[in-house]
Amino acid sequence: QVQLVESGGGSVQAGGSLRLSCAASGYTSVSISMAWFRQAPGKEREGVASIDNYGRTSYADSVKSRFTISKDNAKNTLYLQMNSLKPEDTAMYYCAATYGRSLLLISSAYNYWGQGTQVIVSS
Repeated sequence: QVQLVESGGGSVQAGGSLRLSCAASGYTSVSISMAWFRQAPGKEREGVASIDNYGRTSYADSVKSRFTISKDNAKNTLYLQMNSLKPEDTAMYYCAATYGRSLLLISSAYNYWGQGTQVIVSS
């Protein structure tokens, strides 16, 4: 059973930066793709960024050039570096994973989810 634990959320002023981490454990294959999603109050969960088992990445248009997804295979940890944060980035951020190759930014493509970490960006 894959387990995902997010950390790194917090409160920051607009224009600031945060780095989210997701510690992964329990997976039985190196062929695993991961992603970050977010959900703001009253809104649907949306895909933010994904990285497949080959290290290729995909981003939502709203975060391109501001966010960077990366993975440290030695530490079994996924990261999301978030720069130039905006108030509209305020949301609960979730880490997700699935076996196999996927760059999709849709919830149904992922089988495993973390509990989330809150990000609040004030203007």
